[in-house]
Amino acid sequence: MKRKGVDEFPFCVHLVSWEKENVSSEALEAARIACNKYMVLLSVRCKDAHGHHAQEALRRAKFKFPGRQKIIVSRKWGFTKFNRADFTKLRQEKRVVPDGVNAKFLSCHGPLANRQPGSAFLPAHY
Repeated sequence: MKRKGVDEFPFCVHLVSWEKENVSSEALEAARIACNKYMVLLSVRCKDAHGHHAQEALRRAKFKFPGRQKIIVSRKWGFTKFNRADFTKLRQEKRVVPDGVNAKFLSCHGPLANRQPGSAFLPAHY
């Protein structure tokens, strides 16, 4: 499950501590076990259809930590740095290449000799 590609699990949910506190390794392990019944990690990546299951898993896992926590649904595509709309647009333009759980952005930099004919310059967007 850890090695699934960037396109297979676009939905991402995070469990964030809302207070400054020391978290023991036992609490982290207990939360990981509680979340592991439903998902693998505390920052969980899944398919869009299973987003509510990931949120429920993190809701149950947050009881293992002291203080207040918040469950945040990411606006990004999986673990990438791209927004969901930007990622789908860049993927259609073939400017994003899947690279494991992340994605590489193909920019306009680099030697022109390495470029395909007709792809040296991108059209300007205004």
